[in-house]
Amino acid sequence: MVLLVPFDGSDLSKAALTRAMEFADYRDEDITALSVIPDDAAYARERGWTDADEAFTVEAVADRMREQAESVAPAASFRYEVPEDVSSMASTTTNITRTIREVAHEEEASIVFIGSENAGRVSTPVCSVGSPVSEDPEYDVHIIRHP
Repeated sequence: MVLLVPFDGSDLSKAALTRAMEFADYRDEDITALSVIPDDAAYARERGWTDADEAFTVEAVADRMREQAESVAPAASFRYEVPEDVSSMASTTTNITRTIREVAHEEEASIVFIGSENAGRVSTPVCSVGSPVSEDPEYDVHIIRHP
């Protein structure tokens, strides 16, 4: 079993990774930091993953995410995935959520730690992966709301 932390470099994802590290010591479990990186330059720029004048590549963003995750949790393993666009009707958030859930099952995650500023304020925020990821009964979910 593993503790899975979706990681996007935000303060809340760093806090979630920190909390997972503390929990991993208690549970004697490994940690996987997961970055889900859509192959979309505009999305990457909106998130501050690349500068406006910088060439976008998924690999470059993944390298940055790996460095940031390692600076927070050197013992954690790092994995990145590019979500498949399986439906023209699915939003980027839906594709990211699906990918997180798939990886949680592949990794046999016991707990998913999610950094989300929307948790507890809105029952299902439009732009959050927290609610759909938390619907899966196969693993527990810890929502981190404060960095």
